[in-house]
Amino acid sequence: MTTMGDKTSAMLVQKHQLDNAEGKLAELDAALDSLIGSQSGTDEQLDSMLESMGSLLLESGVDFNDDTQIIDPDIQEYVSDREGKSGYKYTPIDMLSSVDISDQSSWDDYIQSVNHYANKHHVDLVSDPFDRLLSPIQKINLEKRIKDDFSYKNAKCDKYDYLIAGTCGLIGGLVDVFFVGAPGEGPLGKAVDYGITGTVSKFAEAVGFDRKEKEGDGYKKYFDKCIAKNKSPLDKETWMDTQAVQFLEGKFAINYDQTLTKPKGKTGTGGLVGDLKPKNHHLKSIGHSPDLIGLFFSVYNQFTSTSSFVSNGKLITIDTETFELKGNTAIAKIFCGFVNWLGHLFSDMAGSNSSIAKGNRGSGIPIPFYNLLLLLDVGEFGKHKQTFATIATKVFEQGYDFRHGLAMAIPVMISELLTRIMWTCKARFYHKRPWKECIPSANNPELRRMLLVAHGTLCLVDTSDAALKSGGDMVQFLLRTNLIGWVRFGNLALKEMVAWHHEGHIDPELVDNYLDAEYSRMLKRK
Repeated sequence: MTTMGDKTSAMLVQKHQLDNAEGKLAELDAALDSLIGSQSGTDEQLDSMLESMGSLLLESGVDFNDDTQIIDPDIQEYVSDREGKSGYKYTPIDMLSSVDISDQSSWDDYIQSVNHYANKHHVDLVSDPFDRLLSPIQKINLEKRIKDDFSYKNAKCDKYDYLIAGTCGLIGGLVDVFFVGAPGEGPLGKAVDYGITGTVSKFAEAVGFDRKEKEGDGYKKYFDKCIAKNKSPLDKETWMDTQAVQFLEGKFAINYDQTLTKPKGKTGTGGLVGDLKPKNHHLKSIGHSPDLIGLFFSVYNQFTSTSSFVSNGKLITIDTETFELKGNTAIAKIFCGFVNWLGHLFSDMAGSNSSIAKGNRGSGIPIPFYNLLLLLDVGEFGKHKQTFATIATKVFEQGYDFRHGLAMAIPVMISELLTRIMWTCKARFYHKRPWKECIPSANNPELRRMLLVAHGTLCLVDTSDAALKSGGDMVQFLLRTNLIGWVRFGNLALKEMVAWHHEGHIDPELVDNYLDAEYSRMLKRK
């Protein structure tokens, strides 16, 4: 297994070899300079000798040209004598040491050769390797980059930043008060309810619901039947919605859909789950939760023919009728369990088909992770001294479900987007930063602080409105409280506290983001 110590040891040995190679290059440069100097002296001696030889030949009456070759013992002796007096000496240069490695060598063999080389040449592999691998300039640049790009920093907001953030939060808070309110009251809530019902119908059509057939003969038969019984028929659109939900309930039937406490069997728990009724069984049945916890328990219940509930601070699992998942392999059965979970959530998202027929909101599915509040069976609230788990259940029974959660998310999203847009505009047009530095990333300390102020303002407006309209009733107070806004505010507050406590320390999230970007860039280059 490759370790960081092995890698740094190899890097240290490679650096030692590189330093030695640079030293040898310096020796070679010195030797070459010496050779060049010696060659210059030899050239001068040769020129002088040729001049003397030319004079001697002229005195002897010899006509010398380029094709003439003269080998005279006296001249040869003279030349040899001059060469002997040149005085040139050379110093041998030692060969560089290397790490023994071949094409057949493994990583372990290479590390053994590295350690052998280090012992032979006294290379220190114990102390901090990066202190010797980096030059002083590289160390300074690295420390500066870590401080600027990868460390926790506190925000340096000015008064305009706080003013902008507060205004954005106030706008979101006013939208929450006047357009969301309690479940099913505000225009945004009603619009979301209508949209969810339409989404459920579209999903039903996507998985096999024949809308055209129902709109034709199906609705006509229903209409004639109502007239015959002197009943007022539903309008076609509402009746189609009830048929879509009914289709999904039949297609994605599951074994953990008990709705009552007393009866034992398909509809009840035999008294094991207290105060279970149609209005809250989507909350207490964990498999109805649209999150990872709900998915896990749904697949587990389908595999084991059980039903899991959370009630009054306890996790309760009961046996149910045998439930057989389709599929010949475990993977196929798990996929089938996932499809059943998702399809059944859609069938319950807009309430039951009977509640739609009556014009009621009905009991939808809970907000993700909301059913974990039922584990907090503590405290005494209100005149009846009810626990927090009981209060949370009553709040859900009055419509605080997934649809209302989507409605509550709208003012939170408005505050978030307004704050980010305003920060980008200020960075670009007020601080004159280039566009690439105006990307509204939440890792920016000033933007993070502005988001905290914005969502804090929204929560303050929301809580004030809930306190005034609830009249001291805990259930009414929670019905008007924007849980999504409080969760977002809590998340930002936690990040701000961590940044304040670890100011100057390395932020692992920033490092991970940088490494992910580098890996992606490297993969794209391939």
